[in-house]
Amino acid sequence: MAAIRHVLGLALALTLALAPLVARAQGLIRDAEIEHALRQLAQPLAAEAGISPSALRVLLIADDRLNAFVADGQTILINSGLVLRLESAAQLQAVIAHEIAHIANGHITRRLANMRSAQSAAALGLMMSLAVGAATGSGEAGAGLAMGTSSSAQRLFFAHTRAEEASADQAGLRYMARAGIDPQAMVEVLDLFRGQEALSAARQDPYARTHPLSAERVRALKGYAAAYGGQTQKNETAEYWFARAKGKLGAFLQNPRYTLRRAERDQSAVGMMRRAVAHHRTPAPDKALAEMARLEAARPNDPYVHELKGQILLESRRVGPAVNAYARAAALAPNEPLILAGHGRALLALETAEGNRQALAVLERARGRDPYDPRMLRDLALAYARAGNNGMASVATAERYALGGRMDTAATHATRAAGLLPRGSPGWLRAQDVLSAAEGARRRR
Repeated sequence: MAAIRHVLGLALALTLALAPLVARAQGLIRDAEIEHALRQLAQPLAAEAGISPSALRVLLIADDRLNAFVADGQTILINSGLVLRLESAAQLQAVIAHEIAHIANGHITRRLANMRSAQSAAALGLMMSLAVGAATGSGEAGAGLAMGTSSSAQRLFFAHTRAEEASADQAGLRYMARAGIDPQAMVEVLDLFRGQEALSAARQDPYARTHPLSAERVRALKGYAAAYGGQTQKNETAEYWFARAKGKLGAFLQNPRYTLRRAERDQSAVGMMRRAVAHHRTPAPDKALAEMARLEAARPNDPYVHELKGQILLESRRVGPAVNAYARAAALAPNEPLILAGHGRALLALETAEGNRQALAVLERARGRDPYDPRMLRDLALAYARAGNNGMASVATAERYALGGRMDTAATHATRAAGLLPRGSPGWLRAQDVLSAAEGARRRR
């Protein structure tokens, strides 16, 4: 509990440093299936770099520009636009390998060590990792985390030197080769950005500004890749998870008609999933559920299939079946906080005493595994309120507003919580964290 309080308190405090840096609102894309796929692709590379795969997080930002960067010593953020442009698992793994190399080589750690002289920029990076759940929690792109990814402060913190880029290229290629991944994939990715430095800053993708490109770097990278030799055999497991991640991402972000045209003849599980999402977004719920029935028959024990079915049912206002689908997903993946959060949301939608009771237990479990998901915190506050625990409802609401940077509103709810809860109780202490962060915000104004 103490460790959780410390991390949350720091996350809330760092939210304050973010406020003057916001250039435009963007959100993390929180989806259990996509995040699982990214973990599968990153694990062999993290292991080769000497980084614990369980400690590394690879997350997506809802941004169609091409970019990827490291937020801190364990968090890599990749723009959705870049993933949708890539054509193979190896290419996405090349992006991840390069960013892992920045972590392993200490490029971000050194900047965090200089936090006193570049406090705002360093706080931005920490905020991204600590408040990483500030998004919707659904399969759609979230809109909860405000990040200045095109701001001067962001460029100050995330821009790498040419020397750092060269060392990350070499190390990333080494990780790929050792993991049996074709090093040429990194050359293919860099080719996406060729010519960027000749463009004006306004027209460049952010990658060109944070990862300096040059003819010398491209030539050196090609030489390194050739020296390691090519791997001609694809890793089918990696390709499968890449297809699931890219397929689901595209189905939710791109025009449903486009998705249906592209997936019309695809009889794979990924094709069924893409059609189901596209029909759901049209909306044509019966067609979506017909595709889900075929997908469930093909993959009956896949928790992410049942989770997607639950989402479609819930958003189609078929609450009872949605609860059953989410319950099945949670039984198959009991440690996935986003699945637990969806299950709790469906239980609340029943609007029954028993559903409310179960929802509270499920949502508390979800918070214990991911306390930085505002949508889950909103649902948790509702569950507490329905249970008559207005103090804890105010705590959850205060934390939700704090993670969104609305510190004055957060302080109002935290003050209310502190007055309702026993002094020294876990909820009271969480309220004090919010109040401390809000006070810090006032001092910085």
